[in-house]
Amino acid sequence: MEELDARGLADELLALGSPVRALRPFGRISIDFSGLRTRFPFLLIVPQWQVERLLLRRAEEAGATIVRGARVTGIRQGTGGVDAEANLPDGATATLRARYLVGTDGASSTVRQSLGMPFPGKSAIRSVMLADVLLERAPDEAFNFASNQHGFTFFAPFGDGWYRVIAWDRQQQQLPDDAPVTMEEVRDITRRTIGDDLGMHDARWVSRFHSDERQVPRYRQGRVFLAGDAAHVHSPAGGMGMNTGMQDAANLGWKLAAVVRGWADDELLDSYDTERHPVARRVLHVSHALLTAVITGSPAIRALRASLAAVAHQLRVIEPHASRSISGVGITYPAPRGSHTLAGRRVPDLRLAGEPARLYEALRRGTFVLVGRDVAAVATPWEGRVVTASPAAGLRPTLLVRPDGYAAWAAEDPDPDEIRETLTRWLGEVVGQG
Repeated sequence: MEELDARGLADELLALGSPVRALRPFGRISIDFSGLRTRFPFLLIVPQWQVERLLLRRAEEAGATIVRGARVTGIRQGTGGVDAEANLPDGATATLRARYLVGTDGASSTVRQSLGMPFPGKSAIRSVMLADVLLERAPDEAFNFASNQHGFTFFAPFGDGWYRVIAWDRQQQQLPDDAPVTMEEVRDITRRTIGDDLGMHDARWVSRFHSDERQVPRYRQGRVFLAGDAAHVHSPAGGMGMNTGMQDAANLGWKLAAVVRGWADDELLDSYDTERHPVARRVLHVSHALLTAVITGSPAIRALRASLAAVAHQLRVIEPHASRSISGVGITYPAPRGSHTLAGRRVPDLRLAGEPARLYEALRRGTFVLVGRDVAAVATPWEGRVVTASPAAGLRPTLLVRPDGYAAWAAEDPDPDEIRETLTRWLGEVVGQG
């Protein structure tokens, strides 16, 4: 939501969804988002097609050309650019050339395969049933989850009366993805896990799928990058997939823009892998741990899980970390030794003096934002690469905020020369710089 806010889309999406401020996946453990330092201290329930619609509109408004029905069949890269061979919707073939290429083409990525890049990992869970249904009786909670020795069932509302049901029957775990699914099978495992099928009816979609846990060794090979499911896949446990992929894009996008526009070196693009690869690795570990806790069939382990959950709830040792991890708010990136403690951290939506009134509104220009008192004159030579803002109150350090909302640099009471040196390091040389 913060990344969408920095692009002017969050409020519109918020009006279409339903906020949920806490999840309770294991008994008394509550993953409470309400204490997060953000405008959006909740999980937003909204159909994915609405997210896609807003992103598509923004891309087209920015000048992007979307070609549906095209399929990349292979890529070749050289010193001057990348060639992508593609089959077009009308049956013709074409060679598309660009300086850089980003493969966001999913778990079966043709781009990744064309690079010959391995995708190590394993299957995490097989034969998971999915159904979009209407219910006669609403679940007790917005996200209703239950698991036992038979399997698990998870309900999530779309907000328009329909519910997504994700169910797993231990007895069917070896069935292939193309095995048919009946509503009675979904009702049966629901009754055996939560004791009630909630009167589900009129399924508009039923299918079966499996989840792998995989990650490429690196996100960059020459002029080609991988992002989203093309770079990492994991179980849906924790609901972190879309957030992780969108944050990949937010991290890489401004770096590509800086290099293409000529005010950053190609080496900046290496930091995409340095920053984002460890994040996805942690996501895989968290989702694996959650999934393992859910699907274990051992009564002894399930009893131990319940006991540990009760203790963790009393000590409050898991919930705060879990909310920061699952939301992505707690993600940090490496910073040079000796940097200010804020460097590499996500910057909250600071109140600013004047207009725009918020940091994330200032980020909508797609540039860096320099937040500090009396910094406008110092930053003038970099106009177009950075905008300046004064904090409304309470902020002592001067901050240089990256276009993805992370602190590139911070300092307590820096002099103009230190600010100029920092801007040169991050935004490049400018004509007439003194």
